[in-house]
Amino acid sequence: MTSQAADDRGTVAASRRSKITPEREQEFFDALIEQLRECGYDAVTMEGVAATTKCSKSTLYRQWKTKPQFVVAALRSRRRSRLVGIDTGSLAEDLREAARAAGRWSDSDTKLLQALGHAVTQDEELARALREALVDPEIAALRDMLRRGVERGEVPADHPALEYIPTQLLGLVRARPILDGEYADPDYLVRFVEVVVLPALGLR
Repeated sequence: MTSQAADDRGTVAASRRSKITPEREQEFFDALIEQLRECGYDAVTMEGVAATTKCSKSTLYRQWKTKPQFVVAALRSRRRSRLVGIDTGSLAEDLREAARAAGRWSDSDTKLLQALGHAVTQDEELARALREALVDPEIAALRDMLRRGVERGEVPADHPALEYIPTQLLGLVRARPILDGEYADPDYLVRFVEVVVLPALGLR
């Protein structure tokens, strides 16, 4: 066998070894995110994720060269809004449903944000991935709800409160654990929508 043939064969073998299924990749991402929530960014290691998912750490290092790259990839795999699909035909009810949905995942997302708190100040790409995963999709979904409410004539297009609603609702999810020592559960967020958000928009 020639040297070139051996090299080609080695390249093909390495390529085969590096391929993982989307389902297996998601297992790695889920294990990493769970360890981030429970242990914090600094305590998470490639070795720990490998042990949890019963793979060799070299498998992970072939896919993601460093822990920050692995974390960024895991966050970007979650880049979708859990508020998409809420469309009751009423802005007030859409906002109530959004509050219920946000309350159901507020504890897990808040833990993840807290776990990454210091790390994102040191890594611009990590900060961008976190925003893309946990912030931008939810803001976009809420803005779509508000836009539909305007199009239906429920709220004037120039209503000054419109621009603040996404920040109010999502900001409360993040702030309540710090201010009150409790997560913003569905009941709490629905009350906030009914007492603060709807009156601000002139809705009942």
